[in-house]
Amino acid sequence: MGVSTTVTVSCPADGVALVTVDRPPVNALPVQGWFDLADAVRAAGRDPGVRCVVLAAAGRGFNAGVDIKEMQRTPGNGALLGANHGCYEAFAAVYDCEVPVVAAVQGHCLGGGIGLVGNADAIVASDDATFGLPELDRGALGAATHLARLVPPHLMRTLYYTSRTVTAAELHRHGSVWEVVPRGALPTAALALAGEIAAKDGYLLRLAKAAINGIDPVDVHRSYRFEQGFTFEANLSGVADRHRDAFARRTPSVQQTPSVQRTPEATEAPEPPKSPEREPGTDTPGGEPN
Repeated sequence: MGVSTTVTVSCPADGVALVTVDRPPVNALPVQGWFDLADAVRAAGRDPGVRCVVLAAAGRGFNAGVDIKEMQRTPGNGALLGANHGCYEAFAAVYDCEVPVVAAVQGHCLGGGIGLVGNADAIVASDDATFGLPELDRGALGAATHLARLVPPHLMRTLYYTSRTVTAAELHRHGSVWEVVPRGALPTAALALAGEIAAKDGYLLRLAKAAINGIDPVDVHRSYRFEQGFTFEANLSGVADRHRDAFARRTPSVQQTPSVQRTPEATEAPEPPKSPEREPGTDTPGGEPN
């Protein structure tokens, strides 16, 4: 309970802002951590001197999702609703950042981590990075919207239903990871890409970011909200609490079994049904609680 979340912003190169999250041991963020991350990314994007943002994390893994133990030890639905809104704000901050965002990913990227990298403009990953949504094992739903931006539709479904992970090399083959490098070379590689982007005209970069977001075939904000409604339904049913309690009691592992499969052909996913108005749920807690 005494572990704090630190979000720092630095300027390692001209026109580049580096936002670094640090919450030992695995960067499973509490409610406030998601809001702090959102604020830092938004502030960096609004800075007229910044032309690219690098989103990184300290420690052995990029992000392990929501702090489940915080949720389970907090009476009522306060932490649940807080995580819901915090994750939404953090994911939206990355997507809506006025300038391109490069995610620098090492180790595990699970649950809420997928929401962050799926909404980034580019991803550079270490060769030990793994990506996945262990949501069904944690009593939650969500971030399929963002996983669908990383892999083809049928692979996304299989990964979601099985809670398996994919490696950085697999995502590179799908074109969603720009570059895979040894862990020690990750900061340099991410900053090199950010520097190349930041060398462009800042005004034109902002126009380009707005234009590209505007032609996205899926409204990521609306799509994620739709998912959150089903997470809230799982919580009302009592099923989610049982799974979170079981997860909090056992020794967790942030490393899921990597998936090994051929790449399915990318097919157009059907239009999702419209959902009735409902209370939002929470983001999927995918990581090790603290």
